[in-house]
Amino acid sequence: MTVRSQLLRLLGQEDINFLLTNRIPRRLATQFIGWFSRIEQPLIRDLSIGVWRLFSDLDLREAKTTQFRSMHDCFTRELKEGVRPIDRRADVLVSPCDAIVGACGTIAGTELYQAKGFPYTLDDLLCDRDLVEAHRNGQYVTLRLTSSMYHRFHAPHDCRVEQVIYISGDTWNVNPIALKRIERLFCKNERAVVRTTLAANGQPVTLVAVAAILVASIRLHCLDGPLNLGHSGPNVMACDAPFHKGDEVGWFEHGSTIIVFAPEGFTLCDSIRDGATVRVGEPLMRLP
Repeated sequence: MTVRSQLLRLLGQEDINFLLTNRIPRRLATQFIGWFSRIEQPLIRDLSIGVWRLFSDLDLREAKTTQFRSMHDCFTRELKEGVRPIDRRADVLVSPCDAIVGACGTIAGTELYQAKGFPYTLDDLLCDRDLVEAHRNGQYVTLRLTSSMYHRFHAPHDCRVEQVIYISGDTWNVNPIALKRIERLFCKNERAVVRTTLAANGQPVTLVAVAAILVASIRLHCLDGPLNLGHSGPNVMACDAPFHKGDEVGWFEHGSTIIVFAPEGFTLCDSIRDGATVRVGEPLMRLP
């Protein structure tokens, strides 16, 4: 057994993984990695990316460039033109990101699940009564980005971003191990609630970008600066930013989770189920 496989096996043990990724000073670790990952010294850059490769399945063959200034530059890499074809059918809402489906289904009133047996409510997550009512009994898909995935996210349909709500919070890990142990985890973490209206029918579709340990910074093209642990407000930001389906909306500084909400009447596509892998532009839901 190689050293890499031994390390991965060790980290795969739930108790050890949880301790190493959560029972540390989460905010301090996040701020340190935010600074460290931007160091452009070649030796530090190469060693950092090398360690990252050791613990993940990082694949840069689809990257627009493989020459990076820093580890952060690699985290937020763009892809080659055309490697993520967008489903252009008018009745299809596409995935905004590359991800693994963590949970999905119909919202029971305002209750949904982060993992089996761990419910939470729209009220606690969205912190906006109008949005809660808009998505009551609707559909949701939780999309988990792993550390090695493409970290930019895109418009799921022709839409207009009308508002962003920034909610400061913790930086718990959002991997399946933590989701099975920490109740209402998404409602505790830092997040950005991106409120959009579809051009096709005027219905609301909401993206909730949830940050996590080492990843507490979210960038949106419709805002001037980053949303991170140092953000001092305002926390509710009006926008008027149109996007075509597949346009880049923003990115995480590493990888984390996006939860997509649609109103009652939308339906999940057949390929969307717990544990499925989906990529930018692939079918996610069907419009009513």
